[in-house]
Amino acid sequence: MITAAQMRAARALLGIEQKVLAELSGLSVPTIQRMEASAGNVRGVVDSLTKVVAALELAGIELIGEGAVSTATGRGVRLKAPPPKH
Repeated sequence: MITAAQMRAARALLGIEQKVLAELSGLSVPTIQRMEASAGNVRGVVDSLTKVVAALELAGIELIGEGAVSTATGRGVRLKAPPPKH
């Protein structure tokens, strides 16, 4: 659904701290901290994940899944696969 790196990147794009994301999503700061400390996909209660995704989307973030096409306009960044090592 969302990776910890996506959460951190989304906050950076919005210029907000974990406290603000917690307020926007109706969750606690420790919950946001635990989510962002996850390895890979965020682990947590589905309801909490849904709240974070909804809050980020309302704030103007488009979360792009692996291999998905972005349909929105505007600026952004996307992590691509690193080049193969020789």
